[in-house]
Amino acid sequence: MNQQNKIWINYLFVIGVMVLWGLNVVALKVLVAYMPPASMQTLRIMVAGAIILIIMLCCNEWRKISRKELKHIAAASVFGVMGHHFFLALGLMSTSAVNTSLILALVPLTTSLLAMILLGDPVTKTRFLGVVLGFIGVGLLTIAGSGSQVSGLSSGDVLIFLSMFSQAVSFIYIKKATTTLHPRAMTGFMFLIGSAGLLLISLFMEPGGIVQVFKAPLFVWLIFFGSAVLATALGHQLFNSSIQKIGAGETAVFNNLVPFFGLISSAVLLKETVYPAQLTGFIFIVGGVLLGTGYVEQKWINNRRKAHQH
Repeated sequence: MNQQNKIWINYLFVIGVMVLWGLNVVALKVLVAYMPPASMQTLRIMVAGAIILIIMLCCNEWRKISRKELKHIAAASVFGVMGHHFFLALGLMSTSAVNTSLILALVPLTTSLLAMILLGDPVTKTRFLGVVLGFIGVGLLTIAGSGSQVSGLSSGDVLIFLSMFSQAVSFIYIKKATTTLHPRAMTGFMFLIGSAGLLLISLFMEPGGIVQVFKAPLFVWLIFFGSAVLATALGHQLFNSSIQKIGAGETAVFNNLVPFFGLISSAVLLKETVYPAQLTGFIFIVGGVLLGTGYVEQKWINNRRKAHQH
């Protein structure tokens, strides 16, 4: 198989993961209708973490974790698992899967903004414009379907925003940890530590919630394992593996497919209405991500270098 074919296969894998992640928002919307949110997320993330650690055992990837790495894993677990998944499940109980998909699309942009503030990444006019466009996109989500009235963010939208922000914060710690730690190990340990934290939250907030989870009908359990195994455990592994091969610079483009597939699956499977204001917000968010993450700027610089070389 030649190099070009291998690249296209990697592209197909990444697109497949984006489809899974778009569908996962719909899956979670269904799951929170039948299971207590914190208890459901506890078991779902625990299953995903266990699968990743089994893969690590099979690949002989176990090693001792340093104290510094453990601090980063713990911080990423608090924000990326406990915060992100708790607020996500809670928010989905009172907002649409469409809005959820659009707000979560801000993760790359928010991560880029935090990297500018916390890691000293350069602030350029293009990136600043991207941040502004992205948050204008979220502002458009407050506009009613007619496009003429402002309804304001619902409590569910606020919770999803907190979920998105928590995940973005976790990426800062993941970036620090994965300089010395394999991404699979990082994800596996993060999921197990985070699910233990979610278990404590669920026991406090939802007494008997774990028992209630097991009362869900069979079709809900099929969705549960599809979400835990395919979208969360295997999806992350395929994504990390493919991105290493096609380059980190492409991640911004592929991540924009998640809200796109989320919109389609929400409309088709949940019969949710996609309003003009939401579509406009989607365009602003995609533009904001491409500019704010530095993707467009880097492409422009690379093209100029090639032009000078010729």
